[in-house]
Formats: sequence, structure tokens, C-alpha cells
Amino acid sequence: MADWEIWVVIFVLALATAATRSAFWLVGHHITIPKRVQEMLRYAPACALAAIVAPDLILAADGQAVLDASNYKLLAGIAATIYYLLRRNMLETIIFGMVFFTALRLISVT
Repeated sequence: MADWEIWVVIFVLALATAATRSAFWLVGHHITIPKRVQEMLRYAPACALAAIVAPDLILAADGQAVLDASNYKLLAGIAATIYYLLRRNMLETIIFGMVFFTALRLISVT
């Protein structure tokens, strides 16, 4: 690829990114989103986070699902979820999950 082609691709991608991100800002007041869709969009961040985190908890390095006690990430994720349901504090949950995961790894080494 020539240098000018690379710059054209960068420019087009920047333009596409700017257009998609600013579309609701530019015409958002002209569009009415139905109440049902607004209610469903409340769950979008949680769904996106689950789609990112779940494969990391379930899949091994070779891409196979590991759903037994040898999967320390899954065990720590379950423990952290239970901790969150009891305490409702996200920072404590993250710390607890990481400490639990580290403890599992250290116990398995010795």
C-alpha cells in the first residue's frame, strides 16, 4: 500500500467514526425513541460487560470451555458475584475477586 492510500484509509475511518458517534448528537432531538427501546437500552452496558467478561472466565487458553473446579477464574468470578450480591460495593467486589483468585492460584502452587 502506498503512503497516500494509508492516509486516505485513516481519513475515511476517522470520518466514519465521527459520523457514527455524532449522529445522535446532531439529529437526536429530532428522533423520538420509544419508551420500550429506552428501557431495553438500560441493559446494554451490562450485556456488553458480560460479553467481554464471560469468555475470559469460561474459556481456557486453548479455547475450550472449562466449567469445573480447576478453572480458578470462574471460581473467583462466582465468589465475587456472591460478594457483590451481599455487599453491593463494586470496588470491594473487584478487590475481593482478585484476592480470591490470587489465593486460589497460590494454594494450587504449594
